[in-house]
Amino acid sequence: MDTSRASWRNTTHDWAGEVDFNHLASIRQYRAAFAPGGVRHLILEVVAYAADEAESNDGGRCTVTLHPDGSVSVADDGRGTDTRLDEHGQVVKKPIMASKDLRFFDHPDAQLLPDDSPRRGMSVVAALSEWLVHTNRRRSGAWTQRYAYGVPVTDLAPITDDGTTGTIVHFRPAEPVHGASALTRGELLRCATSWRHLSVEVADRRAG
Repeated sequence: MDTSRASWRNTTHDWAGEVDFNHLASIRQYRAAFAPGGVRHLILEVVAYAADEAESNDGGRCTVTLHPDGSVSVADDGRGTDTRLDEHGQVVKKPIMASKDLRFFDHPDAQLLPDDSPRRGMSVVAALSEWLVHTNRRRSGAWTQRYAYGVPVTDLAPITDDGTTGTIVHFRPAEPVHGASALTRGELLRCATSWRHLSVEVADRRAG
């Protein structure tokens, strides 16, 4: 059986490559178009994936945390990001951070997020973040990986399996799209009501 990446059936992303540098560069070049409203839109892009999981599982939860350093984390209790084993027995994570979401990115009728802007995918968040750490827990194992502007800067590193599943996406938006100080807890909670299968909590840990 051929287990090479090139033979894998694509679902939401192209498994054949880990990083699409041109795609990431295009997002950074047109950041105003891909992240209208700044950090709020980036948060909604992440929460949309948690909402997908919640809908497929007949319900789910996520917590959005606003941190003092301007970073944001979104933690959910879904199944975790898809992983597969390659021909060498190495774990490969679906390249959601560094390649385009085939469902939304170039689609003229892409789903609208609660800010009335088109959904483009997690790669928008990664490409417009100084750093992003993706922690992924599945029934088959748990891993973490760090990115800078969408490009992996660490390998997929195994972490202790705590018996849970889900993801944590912790990111710090780049300066041109910061805007986290202007966000309010109430604003995010109002946006979250658009996802009826997902229960959203917002923790504001910023000073003041």
